[in-house]
Amino acid sequence: MLEIRNLSIAFKTAAGLKPAVRDVSFTIRPGEILGLVGESGSGKTLTSLGVMGLLPPNAVVTRGEVLVDGVDLIKCTPAELRRLRGGHVAMIFQDPMASLDPIFTCGDQIVEAILLHERIGKAAARRKALALLEKVHIPDPARCMRAFPHELSGGQCQRVMIAMAVSCKPRIIIADEPTTALDVTVQKQVLDLLRGLNAEVGAAILLITHDLGVIYEVADRVAVMYAGELMEEAATPDLFTNPQNDYTKALIDSMPSLGLRQERLPVIERDAAGNVRSVRPQPRTRPAGGDVPVAVDPHPLLELKDLRKSYWVKPTPLAAAVAMHAVDGVSFSIAPRTTLGLVGESGCGKTTLSRAIMRLSNPDSGQILFKGQDIARLSERAMRPFRREIAMVFQNPYGSLNPRQTVADLIGAPLAIFEEGTPAERSKHVLQLLDAVGLPRAAAAKYPHEFSGGQRQRIAVARALALKPSLVICDEAVSALDVSVQAQVLNLLKDLQVEFDLTYLFISHDLSVVEHISDTIAVMQKGRIVEAGPAEAIFAAPQHAYTRLLLDAVPTVGAERARRGRA
Repeated sequence: MLEIRNLSIAFKTAAGLKPAVRDVSFTIRPGEILGLVGESGSGKTLTSLGVMGLLPPNAVVTRGEVLVDGVDLIKCTPAELRRLRGGHVAMIFQDPMASLDPIFTCGDQIVEAILLHERIGKAAARRKALALLEKVHIPDPARCMRAFPHELSGGQCQRVMIAMAVSCKPRIIIADEPTTALDVTVQKQVLDLLRGLNAEVGAAILLITHDLGVIYEVADRVAVMYAGELMEEAATPDLFTNPQNDYTKALIDSMPSLGLRQERLPVIERDAAGNVRSVRPQPRTRPAGGDVPVAVDPHPLLELKDLRKSYWVKPTPLAAAVAMHAVDGVSFSIAPRTTLGLVGESGCGKTTLSRAIMRLSNPDSGQILFKGQDIARLSERAMRPFRREIAMVFQNPYGSLNPRQTVADLIGAPLAIFEEGTPAERSKHVLQLLDAVGLPRAAAAKYPHEFSGGQRQRIAVARALALKPSLVICDEAVSALDVSVQAQVLNLLKDLQVEFDLTYLFISHDLSVVEHISDTIAVMQKGRIVEAGPAEAIFAAPQHAYTRLLLDAVPTVGAERARRGRA
């Protein structure tokens, strides 16, 4: 159904064409799911954009063919491509917040896609859009139809994108990281939806993802890309149990997996000759002359008591507003220099809780005790000293860094706001932070767009550490990273915890990551903590039905089983 022959793509630069994808060839048969994996920057997304005819202006196809039912899309006119997109070939983009139009409701955007490719009336299109939102299991589909993208969570926006992509039952679906922003239970539902469409109409699916567990569960075959080239292609069971390429072996080894808690995750290293291998780095030690570790403090650094936060929403335009309890009586504590992993589905209140702790939004009631002092109702002036003590690493490194500022300005901003030292002292501290997060000092003069996603997240971590905080909140800090970069950042966070005496509130929907980094775990559902305890106990013998549901939905179990079989 889809055949790519010797596809090569290059970027136009002042020095000439710079190759980014080199002679990539593969086919997808009707009803087949091909998984495309590789590190960030390997050329996966660029290949898919070349298929769709959506390359950026500075990119050009230098060679190759993209055949759909014998028609070469590379040679199609823009008008011909528009007719094919949506109705014949559809794409689910990685970043739903950037892909959805902020000035139209979600319902209108799905209806528009249906009306462009099907001869039905607007009322019928709206009914079909509502049914699609129900099919992707979005909460309150009728409200979602009226909502704008900014009124939904990241996971909900991704489901809107998926509903739009499958609205006209396309024969070929290109899914670029379709489950990155989704928790494990919704991820399972979405993958089941894609599989159902695959079986129902024989759609061919190109599934691009960094989650090898998803690939193991869903894909029939797997193609592995590295540095713009296709390294290996094989049937899924064969690739996981007997990978032939060194890069594929290293990629599989770098996965964190349930039931295999590791002190250090293996990372991918390349030698001068370009050879790839998997190595397990040693933990960093405290720098010479560094602070002596403080004795264990029996008192919690952060303690929440019956914290509540509600929002008023209108179920329908004519109905009275009702309270939506985003955080409903949450209580837990975090001991100094430990990590609490907070897990739960999209929309359960995790991010709302983190914003309340940061005092980016004010709680309705309850206590937020930080070092024994209640900060829940402090004025902004009284809260200012605590801003130095609590920092946050946001989910999206592309959106949380100002593109117009250099790395030195971004990391040094907290120092300047709190008037820490002289400009020369601040510059020196910025360079020390770059050393701490493993970036070269030359990065200080560059801008965010000059770095990969993993490097940007390291910049965000360095900025969070600028004022030497006691508590760092990581809100899905590694969810958008491929497994090899994710392993690097997780190892980095554990190193920095020892080096800077940090306490983490680690929010994630990836349970294998949470198990790897957390000392204790709290499970959140519909604004409440339904289970909490030591990480080993939660994963070994979960007591709540919802926790068991989350664990059962994790796709990495299959990949881990394959890896153990190969070992």
